[in-house]
Amino acid sequence: MLYIGVDLGTSAVKLLLMDEKGKIRNIVSKEYPLFFPHPGWSEQNPEDWFSKSIEGLKELVSEEDRKNVAGISFGGQMHGLVILDENDEVIRSAILWNDGRTTKETDYLNNVVGKDKLSAYTANIAFAGFTAPKILWVKANEPENFARIRKIMLPKDYLAYKLCGAFCTDMSDASGMLLLDVKNRKWSKEMLDICGITESQLPTLHESYDKVGTLKPEIAKELGFPENTVIAAGAGDNAAAAVGTGTVGDGMCNISLGTSGTIFISSESFGVDSNNALHSFDHADGHYHLMGCMLSAASCNKWWMDEIIGTEDYASEQKKIDKLGENHVFFLPYLMGERSPWNDPDARATFTGITMDTTRTDMTQAVLEGVAFATRDMYEIAKSLGVKIERTKICGGGAKSPLWRKMIANILNLKVDVPMCEEGPSMGGAMLAMVACGEYASVEDAAKAIVGVKETEEPDPELVAKYDVKYKQFRTLYPALKPVFKEITK
Repeated sequence: MLYIGVDLGTSAVKLLLMDEKGKIRNIVSKEYPLFFPHPGWSEQNPEDWFSKSIEGLKELVSEEDRKNVAGISFGGQMHGLVILDENDEVIRSAILWNDGRTTKETDYLNNVVGKDKLSAYTANIAFAGFTAPKILWVKANEPENFARIRKIMLPKDYLAYKLCGAFCTDMSDASGMLLLDVKNRKWSKEMLDICGITESQLPTLHESYDKVGTLKPEIAKELGFPENTVIAAGAGDNAAAAVGTGTVGDGMCNISLGTSGTIFISSESFGVDSNNALHSFDHADGHYHLMGCMLSAASCNKWWMDEIIGTEDYASEQKKIDKLGENHVFFLPYLMGERSPWNDPDARATFTGITMDTTRTDMTQAVLEGVAFATRDMYEIAKSLGVKIERTKICGGGAKSPLWRKMIANILNLKVDVPMCEEGPSMGGAMLAMVACGEYASVEDAAKAIVGVKETEEPDPELVAKYDVKYKQFRTLYPALKPVFKEITK
């Protein structure tokens, strides 16, 4: 049988076809436009997601017997606001995760409603990207549109609705709306009241691996798929990527070094840190996860190489770095402000410790180490909650650097595993479809059977000790500079 994972991203939809043994048969990507109607705004047309997904699905299976397609599921960009009217028509363009218009609403939630209350209701505090502030923005700025809302959903849920008619979402994606009681896996009545919406306007909640329906007959006919093709609820992109890297069950970890950086720790038990520096979300495996997100990770290296040094030969620049744990130059990687653990839009990137004998290589090393140190900032918070892990998966563009992987292993004192396949959310989506169809009994079983490790970077005790000293020095820099950042960004 064949299973399809749909990764609904910000710039494109990526579709992956996998057989029952976990072999990838085909991958297709289809781009769609992103709109910026005002500075700091970010929107997309949900119809573009659907039309490009249908186009991609046809191409994906063009060389296969379509009657063997058993199930489809999703990983999707989180936090986006999609609203439909009584006729199921899209009321306005979707407001996306990276939209920055909700500063006023976010401040209201955190400072007037209060972070303590938000954390009690949802296990999280408000961020500008979350869905609840977007609902409040529509209510305040587009009251005529707010009055027409009959259905509120997330981006991937729009695809599910169009494909099978189920008005549904999953726990992991819903966790990022600031409307979900994460601990108890149900909508928060208090948050609904704050936003002025009702539960009937929200989708039915499911676990990520739940079957939510089958293809509509007319869509099954158009695609040439069986009418009983299962649609599973799917997951938010980070949770789906975690499934794709085998980061499921208790005490598993995945570090992503993409444009932004994340640390994702799966857990069978619920936990919230006292400062809400990490997100506490439900996971696609039916349990929970902690997630930290830094806004600039591999993008720091890209900025340094492309814009400052002016070279495309990343590998040769890194070859010159041979004195790990001995660098006197530090880099704070806050090129776009910072989310976890500081939640400070005023934070800025800095080099510190430069002297007359500082070389270009020292500064390149500092950039890579700065991202790794900032990752450890997030990891330390997880450790403070009693999380015990010995190894982590690693993915994203930055993970292709053996040197960077070595730094991560020694700065965090963890074994770092490189997965055999790095297809992330789309692979996770296909695995969720497998579970929904009964191919595997659980997400953990699917991960054990399908996800392999290509190589492992082991920490070196001597390097670990050196980096521990350097990390303690790094850790003093942001608190010392915080008032300076606030002053220079006025």
